[in-house]
Amino acid sequence: MESLTEEAVRMRRFPGIGFRGADAERRAWVMGTGLDVWQIVEAVEDHGSREHAVAETDLGERHVALALAYREHFPDEIDEALADNRRPVDQLRELYPFIAVEPLE
Repeated sequence: MESLTEEAVRMRRFPGIGFRGADAERRAWVMGTGLDVWQIVEAVEDHGSREHAVAETDLGERHVALALAYREHFPDEIDEALADNRRPVDQLRELYPFIAVEPLE
């Protein structure tokens, strides 16, 4: 119950942020995008700037600004999700030996 209260506080502080996922794996997402906050942050980093991310994706300025503001206040949460997504292929194969993981060319 405490975690739901914390989510409610965060949603009031950051209108447009929601939470989804199983209880142990809940994550923040930006409503209207279908993307988790960490995915928008990653897009900004991959494009080199907020402006390029907005210009080269379907993301709006408000969505990007909201994701970056959320990360500023909860950097550990977002940085952990980014690190999980950027695991090396060898580590993924070790963690999930039952799936095929091929590196991008």
